[in-house]
Amino acid sequence: PGILAFLADTLLVLSFQTPLKKTNTLIAQMGITFVNAYVPSALCCPSRASILTGKYPHNHHVVNNTLEGNCSSKLWQKIQEPYTFPALLKAMCGYQTFFAGKYLNEYGAEDAGGVGHVPPGWSFWYALEKNSKYYNYTLSVNGKARRHGENYSVDYLTDVLANMSLDFLEYKSNFEPFFMMIATPAPHSPWTPAPQYTKSFQNVSAPRNSNFNIHGKNKHWLIRQAKTPMSNSSIQFLDDAYRKRWQTLLSVDDLVEKLVKKLEVNGELDNTYIFYTSDNGFHTGQFSLPIDKRQLYEFDIKVPLLVRGPGIKPNQTNKMLVANIDLGPTILDIAGYDLNKTQMDGMSLLPLLRGDKNVTWRSDFLVEYQGEGYNGSDPTCPGLGPGVTHCFPDCVCEDSYNNTYACVRTLSASWDLQYCEFDDREVFVEVYNLTADPHQINNIAKTIDQEILEKMNYRLMMLQSCSGATCRTPGVFDPGYRFDPRLMFSNHGLRARRFSAQFL
Repeated sequence: PGILAFLADTLLVLSFQTPLKKTNTLIAQMGITFVNAYVPSALCCPSRASILTGKYPHNHHVVNNTLEGNCSSKLWQKIQEPYTFPALLKAMCGYQTFFAGKYLNEYGAEDAGGVGHVPPGWSFWYALEKNSKYYNYTLSVNGKARRHGENYSVDYLTDVLANMSLDFLEYKSNFEPFFMMIATPAPHSPWTPAPQYTKSFQNVSAPRNSNFNIHGKNKHWLIRQAKTPMSNSSIQFLDDAYRKRWQTLLSVDDLVEKLVKKLEVNGELDNTYIFYTSDNGFHTGQFSLPIDKRQLYEFDIKVPLLVRGPGIKPNQTNKMLVANIDLGPTILDIAGYDLNKTQMDGMSLLPLLRGDKNVTWRSDFLVEYQGEGYNGSDPTCPGLGPGVTHCFPDCVCEDSYNNTYACVRTLSASWDLQYCEFDDREVFVEVYNLTADPHQINNIAKTIDQEILEKMNYRLMMLQSCSGATCRTPGVFDPGYRFDPRLMFSNHGLRARRFSAQFL
């Protein structure tokens, strides 16, 4: 089959259905929507690396958006790139492969080979140098730099990607199956809409859910430091950003429509799997954090995942717990590759797509993030001390070096739970029961049953050291789970003893 994957940039679940009406009609209504789809790290480069490798960040070692954090570094190119799913698709499955758009945030950096570096696995390569832009950018066109300016008709990146993709579908070989990945800049900043869409959604503002513009009590210090209520200027800024993000998505919606129609004209639509997802979510005012991602909450780690294709019935929703580490195994499975030959941590979604009965599925997965921060104090916010970054004018900082955490996100018949530990001096713990508290307002770490805490602590340690098949072992609330509390103290004594009363 043909395979087409659309990857948005920082698109949260709440905000895709209204601006992406055609995408919803052409993919979701013609296939399946995964309503519990997540990313293991709410930041662009680690998340994209997880999609490409099918691995958790602790196994692909991309920890942030910098070269030093292994984002598109020489080490990444040497150790991980040869084993990404596109490399296997091309080398082992005979696919012609096409990439257009944002690859990894530091792609094209001089210290990592510049735009001359074309990763293995791609027959046709049209990759954006560095991070999302809409105008005034450089593309690597099969390893040669092509500069674009700010003339809408020839330079607006979303439309350029659409035209390149249509050309590929027009001129590709009909003797080999194809795989396309189109990674649009939208709706990432700088949120530059196409001229025809600048007046759209004038009355739209960011959602005012129950966690909007409230103090993050009983949360990690980085959340507690946010000023509540937010200033009027911050609220105006985040509402404006939310509108512009929606405006940029209208061009993505056009792109999706053009490609689906082209596949239909070519007679290939019925034999093509089409995926639509995002690399992470985004927050706009929740817990008084103006705009960013990087946090452990649903609004940052939950993403849309829509799939249509052969054998997928229309208008379905699926509640299974899926993650972006599953995309690589799924696409390889579609192509007929033996997944036992990979080192991937994820699971193939193909049985879920086909509606197979009695599928054994995971009940939990790992979220992990390594905070970023400067050694010196932020000049705009000296009172917060060293180690913070991404600070707003009113000294609300979105990240810090000790915003480093790992979580187990559990979804089973009995529990909808998130358990998180911070690697900081407080050894801070956050636990949320999302059945009772879907907006994660109340941290129940102090009141939840001690045995559940111990089990989740132990499960977290297992997942943080997992690789391949060991990442798919039964979770705490699976019937097959086995827990021996003695193991916590024999192997992991220091870690487990953190649950004395003084820490909680």
